[in-house]
Amino acid sequence: MMGRTHIIVGTGISLSLLELGGIPITVPAVAIALVSSILPDIDEPNSLLVTRVIPNWLLRIVQIALIILALAVGIYGMAHSPWNWILAALIATVSFMPSRSLRQWIMFFIGLGLIVYGHSFHPWNLLVGSLLILATLVPHRGLTHTLYAIAVWTFLLYGTTKSYGDAVWIAGGLSYSLHLLADSLTSRGIRPLPPFKWKIKFKLMSTGSKQGAWVEIFFIGVTFIIAWLSFSPLFL
Repeated sequence: MMGRTHIIVGTGISLSLLELGGIPITVPAVAIALVSSILPDIDEPNSLLVTRVIPNWLLRIVQIALIILALAVGIYGMAHSPWNWILAALIATVSFMPSRSLRQWIMFFIGLGLIVYGHSFHPWNLLVGSLLILATLVPHRGLTHTLYAIAVWTFLLYGTTKSYGDAVWIAGGLSYSLHLLADSLTSRGIRPLPPFKWKIKFKLMSTGSKQGAWVEIFFIGVTFIIAWLSFSPLFL
């Protein structure tokens, strides 16, 4: 499914289930549900989540900075010629990578920074950094689309947000799970328990196709109905 559909369905249904379960909905819970609804696609650099966190204008800044760095290495490293120009050429090559590849490199170094420096602020940053690096190395709908990922993400939220109540980690776990459930409806499906090759795929739709668009509209409609049934008593 498309990113916006994941947001509507994942956030809408997870918050509705919280309401039906009598769990107070908080602002952090809403925010986590929204992020979790598209978080599995972090392994795709051109996904809605990654392109919002690392937009095109930021890529241009990184490219300019790399070109300036390449020139500086070439000019000020004359004493080490020709190695300075070889290094400068490698840096310049990175700056002209496609947006997808450049985003992967940025994600990788953000993860590396969290591992090296972030753990001194909070020990969970070590896990977050490791997961971020791993997301740049695995194929799309790989490890992030597994039951292991649901367990790790839910456990991470539980350990870091328990003081805010149960709504946050439950909303995050539900929303993440709904994303995987939605992707299991596609012709590609998901592999929930690698290394086992067993897949869940119902082949109801193909992302970007006309049939897929109608299926997405259907589930968006179902989400609004569930949300209405859940929240309408508050206004009656």
